[in-house]
Amino acid sequence: MASDTPESLMALCTDFCLRNLDGTLGYLLDKETLQLHPDIFLPSEICDRLVNEYVELVSAACTFEPHESFFSLFSEPRSTRLTRIHLREDLVQDQDLEAIRKQDLVELYLTNCEKLSAKSLQTLRSFSHSLVSLSLFGCANIFYEEENPGGCEDECLVNPTCQVLVKDFTFEGFSRLRFLNLGRMIDGVPVESLLRPLSSLAALDLSGIQTSDATFLTQWKDSLVSLVLYNMDLSDDHIRVIVQLHKLRCRILTFSPHPTSSHLDISRDRLSSYYKFKLTRKVLSLLVQKLGNLMSLDISGHMILENCSISKMDEEAGQTSIEPSKSSIMPFRALKRPLQFLGLFETSLCRLTHIPAYKVSGDKNEEQVLNAIEAYTEHRPEITSRAINLLFDIARIERCNQLLRALKLVITALKCHKYDKNIQVTGSAALFYLTNSEYRSEQSVKLRRQVIQVVLNGMESYQEVTVQRNCCLTLCNFSIPEELEFQYRRVNELLLSILNPTRQDESIQRIAVHLCNALVCQVDNDHKEAVGKMGFVVTMLKLIQKKLLDKTCDQVMEFSWSALWNITDETPDNCEMFLNFNGMKLFLDCLKEFPEKQELHRNMLGLLGNVAEVKELRPQLMTSQFISVFSNLLESKADGIEVSYNACGVLSHIMFDGPEAWGVCEPQRVEVEERMWAAIQSWDINSRRNINYRSFEPILRLLPQGISPVSQHWATWALYNLVSVYPDKYCPLLIKEGGMPLLRDMIKMATARQETKEMARKVIEHCSNFREENMDTSR
Repeated sequence: MASDTPESLMALCTDFCLRNLDGTLGYLLDKETLQLHPDIFLPSEICDRLVNEYVELVSAACTFEPHESFFSLFSEPRSTRLTRIHLREDLVQDQDLEAIRKQDLVELYLTNCEKLSAKSLQTLRSFSHSLVSLSLFGCANIFYEEENPGGCEDECLVNPTCQVLVKDFTFEGFSRLRFLNLGRMIDGVPVESLLRPLSSLAALDLSGIQTSDATFLTQWKDSLVSLVLYNMDLSDDHIRVIVQLHKLRCRILTFSPHPTSSHLDISRDRLSSYYKFKLTRKVLSLLVQKLGNLMSLDISGHMILENCSISKMDEEAGQTSIEPSKSSIMPFRALKRPLQFLGLFETSLCRLTHIPAYKVSGDKNEEQVLNAIEAYTEHRPEITSRAINLLFDIARIERCNQLLRALKLVITALKCHKYDKNIQVTGSAALFYLTNSEYRSEQSVKLRRQVIQVVLNGMESYQEVTVQRNCCLTLCNFSIPEELEFQYRRVNELLLSILNPTRQDESIQRIAVHLCNALVCQVDNDHKEAVGKMGFVVTMLKLIQKKLLDKTCDQVMEFSWSALWNITDETPDNCEMFLNFNGMKLFLDCLKEFPEKQELHRNMLGLLGNVAEVKELRPQLMTSQFISVFSNLLESKADGIEVSYNACGVLSHIMFDGPEAWGVCEPQRVEVEERMWAAIQSWDINSRRNINYRSFEPILRLLPQGISPVSQHWATWALYNLVSVYPDKYCPLLIKEGGMPLLRDMIKMATARQETKEMARKVIEHCSNFREENMDTSR
């Protein structure tokens, strides 16, 4: 099982400071700009953590509000030291890098920072003396600058500025730079001249960059130990250059997902476009012969033209082995030792038996699929989504054997690519199966909370039908409301936003209403009142109105009334909201339109029972039409006794206000009382109930009074039924809430009916016996 160990003090302090910047680390200068307190001096370990955690919070926690001038806290190296920072996506703008330009950065990773322009190229020069590692992966606009439109073509005049490609920037002066990632750089950037000043590159990533002549790579043949050419359209000329890089044999830290291994990556996305180059047995043999000490190789996505594998008979002989001499892939028999990593995702080779590598990415089994997700999540969402889809099938059809690893990898992918549709669709679908009851015992509270957070992030960030449905279904795997209470307000807001559009998908409506109903069941009144103010009552009424117009009584209709029943329980504000927004009209219309829908009637009458408990609102129920409807429902046999019981409960509270409050001529009060007596006497005292009381207070208040004996009798019958059928639950509740003295006092009342008194004695007897049977006699 995953660990539930608490967060470290460092993590807690970092999180607190970031959520309370103004008042902890800094103060607001001119009401806008954050300024570090003058008496604070922070070492690089803390500064790096603050920045990197800030990025994580902004990208992964949608409730966290970024501060425009956050990076100004680190503008002065005498009080703050930054050395290794990882920034990503739209969080980072030119002025942010400019704010930290005085820092001696050693490692700067910029991932998909599309708001960075050529201004940031100039800022990078400020770090040239200290930078060892630099990633500009996916920073598509960093080589563009704005130019006055005066000399532009006519189409540029539409915008106030033109985007012009910068071609004169080079890495001149970056003397310490060893690791460089230019993956997915914009077309047109002169890569060769850009890189020429770098004399000692050890790792280079040119993912997605097309160059017909790779000869320039040979200038680093004595230093380059890691080379990534993912999605580069290769040729025999490229291969001839690659095999000259004889240093692709050493161990060194690289940009690869395998930090202790030298690495060659010539993989491709087989779906992205047509590639002329095909891997042959000859090419693989050449790579192994010339780069025989490679420790990590990725050839994923390639079609292998010739048969590189041994015969099927040899495949099946002997136990599975990673020894190169027994390799099922013939060219790899020339390896001196097994590879640390071999990327074979979406190739036929991954399905072979004897693969000479400790870790293999592929699609053959769970281990290979998880390795693929782990290796490609950061920079290859297009591959990751397909790998997660394979994991989805494993979790759905088979059993996931590495559950914790799988969950953590999917969570990481969803956090890393929260705006990628394919990742969000496949990831949210996988989470549904990875969090079901079969796996629950293996998951810690902390891990399940991480799942909830990432699901809510997906719902918030991506308004797509499939994502919303998957996320809602995943939330159904959790204990509601208990496991969602730490995000109670947020999850309710998201569900209500899903339910607001009338165009919403029916299946999502059904799941979302079910979740809303579960969220307001068994929570305290403060929670219910807060959700009511968010628009919960109004949203449910709108759903009901829409279903009425469609003349449809389905689960959405029934769940909506059930949710209203739950949210109005002992919450007068929500009851009043129901009345103010034409709830009674909808009640009558539903009763008329769907006369045979028993569960619907039960839910509606349960809700009206809550409304009737509020003294200030009962006058609004005192109309001939409403009283006649409630009276007629006393004789209903729908859903056992539930509809009749709830109708009698509504009338009992109305009767409790006395004859002077009876403001209608028809039906007469006496007539209604007689029908109530008859209904109560027709009920089976041993009826099992479809109801759940959290408190008896509304029932108990009907006992110490003589103005309405029938109300008193209904309350006593309700208590007798519940303590008889469900003694373990309701005897302790009645005792706790002081029901016993009230029943004893009622027995002494002259106005109480004899049958009511007799029933009260039986309730007291039940509870007394229960208390004696459950008395702790241990010594």
